[in-house]
Amino acid sequence: MGEKRKSYTEEFKKDAVELSNRSDKTVKDVSENLDIPYGTLVRWRREYKDKGDLAFPGHGKQKLTSEQKEIQRLKKELKDAKTERDILKKAVSIFSNEPK
Repeated sequence: MGEKRKSYTEEFKKDAVELSNRSDKTVKDVSENLDIPYGTLVRWRREYKDKGDLAFPGHGKQKLTSEQKEIQRLKKELKDAKTERDILKKAVSIFSNEPK
């Protein structure tokens, strides 16, 4: 059977990235010492650099800033309003075309 994928905690990932940033050793050496693949540590470093504390949300969940949450809420509200509008348009067209 196939090997199970290793999973790492958010804290471990952040610690590994910080260690690789502060260490005199190369990223390759740090990854070998921590027993994680080199490519994985490089990806973690890039993600942490790009997203900062919002990196490593785990299980596909996004960590959002308050502005991003508000945008998400407003998008949902707009989608609901458009759906209501479309339903009302159809109802008006159905009732305005009644046979005489």
